[in-house]
Amino acid sequence: MTKQMFDLKPSQYKCLCASNSESIPGFQHWRNPSKMSKTGTKITFYEDKKFQGRHYDCDCDCADFHMYLNRCNSIRVEGGTWAVYERPNFTGYMYILPRGEYPEYQHWMGLNDRLGSCRAVHLSSGGQYKIQIFEKGDFNGQMYETTEDCPSIMEQFHMREVHSCKVLEGAWIFYELPNYRGRQYLLDKKEYRKPIEWGAASPAVQSFRRVVE
Repeated sequence: MTKQMFDLKPSQYKCLCASNSESIPGFQHWRNPSKMSKTGTKITFYEDKKFQGRHYDCDCDCADFHMYLNRCNSIRVEGGTWAVYERPNFTGYMYILPRGEYPEYQHWMGLNDRLGSCRAVHLSSGGQYKIQIFEKGDFNGQMYETTEDCPSIMEQFHMREVHSCKVLEGAWIFYELPNYRGRQYLLDKKEYRKPIEWGAASPAVQSFRRVVE
């Protein structure tokens, strides 16, 4: 992450991200263009619909940006795939946003205009995807392995819940309802022995799919 030098007055806030928008008043910061574009990731949050009002630019993980914007009604993703969270510190409802424009919060299936943190999603370098899901915790019970999206776990695997899983390749999203609806959970390449390890309070998973650019 590129370190930044800030000239802050008492009434100003220090940005947690590697870059921030000139539209946020009072910030004076040093920039190195070659460093800023190194990751190729960028997301812009707007207070109003259709990319209007104050905005906040981000090109790295940011644990708390809600102090800079009162609300978020539209988003433009210019590079990378991003996970945006309802509250600071990557908590609350999460939404996965690939490259594109989202003129209203309903376009990212948002419940309201509140967002507080974001992080870039690290995609599979070789385009490989593989996941194993288990009907019981600690990788017990019936196991199913797939490399493809699944709009209905019940229809495809005859499972009502997922109690543990292993992400062998790529990044995946779990959804609490069929057809990629409901609360979302981002799973990186690792093992998850129980639902709480992917951030869920229950094993209610009814669909899942790959995170792709």
